[in-house]
Amino acid sequence: MPIPRSSLPRISFEFFPPQGIDASFRLWETVQALAPMRPEFVSVTYGAGGTTRKLTHEAVVAIKRNYGLKVAAHLTCVDATRSETLDIANAYAEAGITEIVALRGDAPKGAQRFTAHPDGFASSVDLVAALAATGKFSVRVGAYPEPHPDAGHAGADIEHLKRKFDAGATSALTQFFFDPDTFFRFRDAADKAGITGKIIPGILPVQSWVGAKRFAARCGTKVPARLDEAFTRAARDGREALYSLAQCTSLCERLIAGGVEDLHFYTLNRPDLTRDVVRALGITPELALEKVA
Repeated sequence: MPIPRSSLPRISFEFFPPQGIDASFRLWETVQALAPMRPEFVSVTYGAGGTTRKLTHEAVVAIKRNYGLKVAAHLTCVDATRSETLDIANAYAEAGITEIVALRGDAPKGAQRFTAHPDGFASSVDLVAALAATGKFSVRVGAYPEPHPDAGHAGADIEHLKRKFDAGATSALTQFFFDPDTFFRFRDAADKAGITGKIIPGILPVQSWVGAKRFAARCGTKVPARLDEAFTRAARDGREALYSLAQCTSLCERLIAGGVEDLHFYTLNRPDLTRDVVRALGITPELALEKVA
């Protein structure tokens, strides 16, 4: 059954900055394909250890300038002093970028765990507080419906998320998950903890099931056995792309039926599946233009 127009979600997309000519073409093809859907915002990631710092800045500014989209730039605490990190943030403000996705960040390549720079921000909470104190930014943060690999105990992710909202975050984007009940349980726990800020579910359209499982293992996302079996069967029968579309669309529909009003898609700089899912939900360029008008 089609989703009523009044229930259609707001959407947003995540991109990552290119590190080569071919990757650059892929990014711009992705942005061009998805921009007509008029997302609420798009975000651009920041490589482990700050490895894409300059590339992220260039991509963020170019997307805003060339496509007129609201862009949220990822910013992490990794391998930089407090002043260096705030200089990066101020450069965004000067370029008219007023949204930041503030994250602790992954450990640099070769390191087992995150270690704060001696003169840097010790955690995402500290980074959020410093950005909020400038009065220049709307600060989004990460959230983990399933335990973060570094979570010390049950409930730690909720406690940490509350500290980030208390420090000045305006909304949270979750890690991807495969079962909508995972998000609903997390949302209920957040509400019980007194978190009133918006929590937006992160959606991963599965481009490759092998790659998705590898990604899930790194970030602690549970892979349901039934889903693994279904994707394995679909791949064997040459139907993986079709099943990916059906699975992701169904996940989104169940979230919307459960009251979700915003969806954030991890595109992996491959637009086709994300665009097909969004269209299947009833969001088209034509409808997007009506909303703008």
